[in-house]
Amino acid sequence: MKRILTSFFAVLLLGAVVSCSSVPEKNPNLQRQWMLISFGNFSKQELIKNKAEVNLTGAMEKGRIKGGASMGCNNIFFTSEFKSGGKVKISGVGSTLKACQNMELETAFSQKFDKMTNYSIEGHFLTLSDDNGNSMKFVAADWD
Repeated sequence: MKRILTSFFAVLLLGAVVSCSSVPEKNPNLQRQWMLISFGNFSKQELIKNKAEVNLTGAMEKGRIKGGASMGCNNIFFTSEFKSGGKVKISGVGSTLKACQNMELETAFSQKFDKMTNYSIEGHFLTLSDDNGNSMKFVAADWD
């Protein structure tokens, strides 16, 4: 009986060690909730009023983060891959399909978001930009 219990606990301990070592690491500078503060012709007050945000707190798997966003109405989902050299690839953008009163911000964001190809993080700010001079600037939600 002692051998069986010892073997059982050894298997449990080995399983715990293996599962802990396979947990993907998070990048605390990137994987956070980001509030949109500058985008196109939209005022900062309008972005704040709509609670425009991108959430990158999901686990990183194979270098990709499954994220979410909201521009005040629908839930937007996507996959992002932040690469060295300040490059980003955003793909698989989709959203729920609720009819909302003000769809201008959401439509503009959805049309531009997956076109962003560059990123930079400076302090508590994340900037996404494309090769045509369009950009989106975010501030970390946990920053006072």
